[in-house]
Amino acid sequence: MASLSSSTITTAVVPTQATMVAPFTGLRSNAAFPGTKKAEGDFSTLPSNGGRVQCMKVWPPLGLKKYETLSYLPPLSEAQLAKEVDYLLRNKWVPCLEFELEHGFVYRENHRSPGYYDGRYWTMWKLPMFGCTDSAQVMKELNECKKEYPNAWIRIIGFDNVRQVQCISFIASKPEGF
Repeated sequence: MASLSSSTITTAVVPTQATMVAPFTGLRSNAAFPGTKKAEGDFSTLPSNGGRVQCMKVWPPLGLKKYETLSYLPPLSEAQLAKEVDYLLRNKWVPCLEFELEHGFVYRENHRSPGYYDGRYWTMWKLPMFGCTDSAQVMKELNECKKEYPNAWIRIIGFDNVRQVQCISFIASKPEGF
């Protein structure tokens, strides 16, 4: 016992202790914030999403259907579609066009179980465009599909042939009135 009490105990500071964050002590009171109220219609400081666009209106829920990626935007022009296809090609995804003649959106007709929807699978326009390097090739196929099926929903999809998954899908053309 005597030898145990005479030994010295040393404690070393662990490097992780030096970088630890202080514990949460609660929210600050409202007294720390300014109490000035803006006049109605004062848009001198708008909230920002961190980009160049501020206060962008999102999808209006009345009378419009939400289709897929980018469906909250107005219809894309040819140049904007070409830029999206360029993005698809830069990521080394394989472009492919699909079209649907009756429903351009998912719906329930044949089954009512959770997770089952009709209208998920569309008809492929030709084969996927393996080896495509230019958005002009995809736009040419899009225009051919529009000419063949003028009242169809047409979407451009991008496959990652390494991971074997669909990575992007967006509506490129909708019938009049949709």
